[in-house]
Amino acid sequence: MIFRLLRFARPARGRLALAVLFGVLALGSGVGLMATSAWLISRAAQHPPVLMLMVAIVAVRAFGLGRGVFRYVERLVGHDATFRILADLRARVYERLERLAPAGLPAFRGGDLLNRLVADVDAVQDLFLRVLLPCTVAAVVGGASVGLAWLLLPSAGVVLLLALLLAGVVAPWLSGVVSRRAERRTTDLRGELTSHVVDTLQGAPELIAYGAAPEQLAKAARLDRDFTRATARSATTTGLGAAISALAGGLAVWGSLAVGVPAVRSGTLDGVLLAVVVLLPLAAFEVVAGLPLAAQYLERVRRSAARIFAVLDSPPPVREPDIPAPLPAAPYTLSIENLRARWTPSAPYALDGVSLDLAPGRRCAIVGPSGSGKTTLTAVLLRFLEPARGRTSLNGVDLRALSGDDVRQVIGLCAQDAHLFDSTIGENIRLARPSATDEEIRDALRRARLLDWVESLPDGLGTRVGEHGAQVSGGQRQRIALARALLADFPILLLDEPAEHLDIATADELTADLLTATEGRTTLLVTHRLAGLDAVDEIIVLDEGRVADRGTHTDLVSRPGPYRALWQREQATAPAPQLT
Repeated sequence: MIFRLLRFARPARGRLALAVLFGVLALGSGVGLMATSAWLISRAAQHPPVLMLMVAIVAVRAFGLGRGVFRYVERLVGHDATFRILADLRARVYERLERLAPAGLPAFRGGDLLNRLVADVDAVQDLFLRVLLPCTVAAVVGGASVGLAWLLLPSAGVVLLLALLLAGVVAPWLSGVVSRRAERRTTDLRGELTSHVVDTLQGAPELIAYGAAPEQLAKAARLDRDFTRATARSATTTGLGAAISALAGGLAVWGSLAVGVPAVRSGTLDGVLLAVVVLLPLAAFEVVAGLPLAAQYLERVRRSAARIFAVLDSPPPVREPDIPAPLPAAPYTLSIENLRARWTPSAPYALDGVSLDLAPGRRCAIVGPSGSGKTTLTAVLLRFLEPARGRTSLNGVDLRALSGDDVRQVIGLCAQDAHLFDSTIGENIRLARPSATDEEIRDALRRARLLDWVESLPDGLGTRVGEHGAQVSGGQRQRIALARALLADFPILLLDEPAEHLDIATADELTADLLTATEGRTTLLVTHRLAGLDAVDEIIVLDEGRVADRGTHTDLVSRPGPYRALWQREQATAPAPQLT
């Protein structure tokens, strides 16, 4: 996982190398400041002429100023490189989600996907800022510090080397082993808690209506407590690593003093340099102080990377051609020949042997009970789902040879669950064509039989619809979605259960208005309501993915069959007309 993440850093490797350089200069300046200050204080105690101290005084000033400047530049360059890497990674995750939508997204929970896109991608920054950068700088500056101590007194160099290995290798290793389970648990709980909170917020009205809100909130509290405990265990591991590092630093100071004092007495070491040998470990241990925490970050990054790559490695439900064929010229004829499709390789066929020709201006209706394959057909035509067998073509060109974006420029969808953004009516419709004028939007609303209502509102097109269109009725929401589809002016329009979730009277009225608005436009209406279908050119009845009957409304109701049975059942349940 880590090596795969490093591939994302290739475009920013120059900036990362520059950050390492300035990090080495910053920590090197800290070590130089401590060593020079120790020598200066010891030498000044001998009261030499001040000119003999000027070089050391200037060096102390230079190291002191350089440490702050180099640290600032290192942070600036390092964060710039890391944010560039995160931007590229987040864009790739979003592109993969776009490729997976909508057929591949049900494999992930909505809140968990949000957590992967935001929190898990953000966690990747720790790999560069808190793992690779500190470890590389520690290796360079730590090695230089050991070399300096070795030049002054070889035994002091050995003491410093052993102490740095304890703090920079053993402590991080131990911290990583202890934190591995805790970090895995923390990452999983974070995703589960996010998903649960999102589900709770989205389903709040139903939870309150059925009295299930207390139980849902109690589960959120349990998840929060588990997450807090996991975070606390992670913090305990951090403290353990810091304690070992501090202990190693103290041992290094005492060990240097233990070997330095006899060396001064024996004349092996100049007494002025004893302070350098003893105080050098204090500065050198700043280099490795963060490495135990870096080991924990590495475990966190590894777990987050696994969750990210689970998205990136998910096979797309539709294979895009390597070299897409050019989009044929209008007018368009949509042909379906012996189509078979299913959502997963092990699932039964949702469509089995469906054929249909949709010539320019022709309107067809697909009817049938729930689960008969109606929505699956729209998914295949929009290139959201790969057909298992058969052929779908546009003017004779197989849809699989065309880019999915090109197909969706010709074939548009007005879905039963069309999303309305928390914005104004005008902006929701303008989504179909950002360059559209207000007059063009009003024309689309007029064809969707909604203009009079919009103009009666105080803010008109500027009226906000709320999240998911919560501030408008179901029928108004569907008509806004239809106006958006009409503004896009798709040559072929798919209407997928546009009257779903509406009462019978509103559903029948909306269906009639839809058929009026799409007159003369190539249209495929997917519906379970049969009212008004005498206006379409052909009706196809699906049952368990197969064509059970087909023909015009007049033909189908005149002979026994599944359509006639559906029609009689609908007529029997239709509300009685109101007397006025």
